[in-house]
Amino acid sequence: MSIGVRTDAIAVSTLDCALVVAAIAPMLAEPHVSSGQVSQQLARHVVSIIEDQGDWLLVRGRDEYEGWIHRGYLAPGVAAADNGSRVVSLGCVVRMRDGAERALPLRAFLGPGDRVESGEAIPAADLEGRFPTRADAIGRSAVELFEGTSYQWGGVTPWGADCSGLVQTVFALHGVQLPRDAWQQARVGRDAGRDIAATRAADLLFFSDRPDAHITHVAIALGGHRVVHLALGRGGYAVERLDNRDGYVAKLKSRFLFARSVL
Repeated sequence: MSIGVRTDAIAVSTLDCALVVAAIAPMLAEPHVSSGQVSQQLARHVVSIIEDQGDWLLVRGRDEYEGWIHRGYLAPGVAAADNGSRVVSLGCVVRMRDGAERALPLRAFLGPGDRVESGEAIPAADLEGRFPTRADAIGRSAVELFEGTSYQWGGVTPWGADCSGLVQTVFALHGVQLPRDAWQQARVGRDAGRDIAATRAADLLFFSDRPDAHITHVAIALGGHRVVHLALGRGGYAVERLDNRDGYVAKLKSRFLFARSVL
C-alpha cells in the first residue's frame, strides 16, 4: 500500500498527538473521503500527528504505520493514560457517562466512566494472563475471535479485516507486536522453511499471486495441516485444511512462498 502525501501539507512536530474518539477511525491513503482505506485506529488509542491539512491529519500509529484520518475522528492534543492502567474491549457494548450506548471492537480502550452493558472488557494489565504468548493460544484466539469476520481491505477487527489485520491484531493480543502489512510481516522473525506441510502452529505463511512474488497474503498455521486466514477468495474468515482437494486450497498452496516463525 502507498500513502499519498501532498507537498503543500503543513508539517507539525511528531511529538503532537491525538486521541481517537470514534469506535473505529479509518486511515486513508490520501486526504479525501473517497480515498481507499489502508488501516484503522481504534477508540482511545493515541496517534502521532505528522502533517496537518486542516480537516485531514496524516498520523502514525504505534506500529509506525501512517495514513490520513479526518479530524472529526480525533481529539488533537489529548494524551491518554498509560495503556497498562486501562480497560480493553474484547468486543462489548458500553454505556457512557452521558447515558448513550456504543459498541466497541476488539482492542479498543474504554473511556472514563464507561460501563460494560454486554460483551466483555478486561484491564490491560490482565491481557498477559488471558492471552499468553503460546502457539496454541494464538491459534485459538484467531479461530474464535474472528469467526464469521468479513473481508475488508484495511480492517483490523472482527467487524471487518484483511489478512494482515487479523495477524497483527491476534498477535498483539498475545503480546507480540507485528508490522501492519503482509510484506512487512514477512521480514519479521525466523525462517520456517518452504514446505507448507511442515509448518508449525503460529507460524506465519506467506503467499503471492504476482509475477514478481511480492507478498500479497498471509495466514496463521494451526498445526495439523490447517491454517486460519481472512481471504478475499473466501469472502473473509476461513479455516483451511491443506490436505483438502478443494480447488481454492490447491490455488492457495500454489501461491505459497515461505513461512516465518515470530515466537
